[in-house]
Amino acid sequence: MTTLHTLLLVAHVVVSAAIIGLVLLQKGKGAEAGAAFGAGASGTVFGAKGSANFLSRSTAVMATLFFVSSLALAYIGAQRPVSRSLVDEPVEVETGLVPVTPEESADVDVLPALPDLPEPEPVPEAPAP
Repeated sequence: MTTLHTLLLVAHVVVSAAIIGLVLLQKGKGAEAGAAFGAGASGTVFGAKGSANFLSRSTAVMATLFFVSSLALAYIGAQRPVSRSLVDEPVEVETGLVPVTPEESADVDVLPALPDLPEPEPVPEAPAP
């Protein structure tokens, strides 16, 4: 990994942790106990929100940084050269065996001859009850 990629990845993780923390600190709409039972000004609970507070503005800034860092990581990841797999490269292995042509292999027994095995003994039947 390049240094820029590593720094951007660390910043991405920090920004995502900050977003999680900011979202958990915020209070949702209708979080008051009276709002659940219809007390108070219920029209303002789901109505237009006034000026945003510090936490919601910070969350918006962090979300923007998160999207920018995500796009930057995707761009840098697409520009990196793809490393080849070791499986794709031909490997020469010395086995000490002589190569055999298909004509020669027809004369060679691949499997050794198996010894003659005795017939298995019959299993005695269980007595009838």
